[in-house]
Amino acid sequence: MSLRETSVAVTDPETDLAQHGGGGVTPPPPLPRRRPRGLGWAGRLEIALLVGPALVMFLGFVIFPVVMAAFYGFFRWQGYGAPTDFVGLQNYLTILTDPTFIEALGHNGFIVIASIVLQGPIAVLLALLLNRRMRGQSIIRVLMFVPYVIAEVVVGTGFGLMLQTQGALNGMLESVGLGAFAHDWIADPAIAIWTLMAILTWKYVGFAVILFLAGLQGIPEELYEAAALDGAGYWQAHWRITLPLLAPTLRIWAFLSIIGALQLFDLVYIIWGQYVASTAGTSTMATYMVVNGRNAGNYGYGNAVAVVIFVISLIVALIYQRFVLRRDTAGAITEGKKTR
Repeated sequence: MSLRETSVAVTDPETDLAQHGGGGVTPPPPLPRRRPRGLGWAGRLEIALLVGPALVMFLGFVIFPVVMAAFYGFFRWQGYGAPTDFVGLQNYLTILTDPTFIEALGHNGFIVIASIVLQGPIAVLLALLLNRRMRGQSIIRVLMFVPYVIAEVVVGTGFGLMLQTQGALNGMLESVGLGAFAHDWIADPAIAIWTLMAILTWKYVGFAVILFLAGLQGIPEELYEAAALDGAGYWQAHWRITLPLLAPTLRIWAFLSIIGALQLFDLVYIIWGQYVASTAGTSTMATYMVVNGRNAGNYGYGNAVAVVIFVISLIVALIYQRFVLRRDTAGAITEGKKTR
């Protein structure tokens, strides 16, 4: 082997790197990866002080009552003394096979769907109207929100008096010559559920309007100007710009509306009472719980109904979180990734 061949054969990686434009500079060794430092006692104490009170409140007023309700649900209990009449799963089996509870569950399902279908479009249209500059805009917004802050007892009592057969609504219809439209708005099973939906829409649409107005404030005005330059009309711009950008707010409002509809109690119980609600077709799971639990003196059964309502609400919330709200939380939740 010649000297030239020997020099080629022993060419090292640095020389080869220089021949291929590497500049002959040996790359520095990689820096050792620093391990994240653990929290010291001061950091742990700070977290405990900040999270501790909220955790105690959550455990004491949410988790503990649910656990105790599940415990009492296994007994036939009068509400006082230690529960001793153990019935196992009998209370839960009775609930799930009771036609009255199944009917109440169906009413809750109808209220869930009707609330979204009725309140959503009305609230969006009102929010678009109130988002424009006009005289008295602030006063109108406040008046729109007033029904939401009125106590349910006041709303239920007022509408209960107005919607009676001899109430103010029928009296007004007769006074203007529309007596043929006078009706028993509360007790008639054909329209009672729609009466309830009208009351719920009047009371809670203001909350949806405030949420949507807050969402509209985050949409840049330049997008509408660009759409106008491209020839988009008023409704086309809102369809292509407003609704897609308002979608996260719409999904949050729909979630709150669904949970509220599943747990609806006060307005139904105040207006229809414990007996009329069932015959009029407006009973809910919560009114069923009170009528068949506390009012019947069977607190163990009432606790079992409360647990069933909690489980149904939890399942619906988890499903909604998994398939609807996931797109909104995916960007907010980051997972730790290994860095090279």
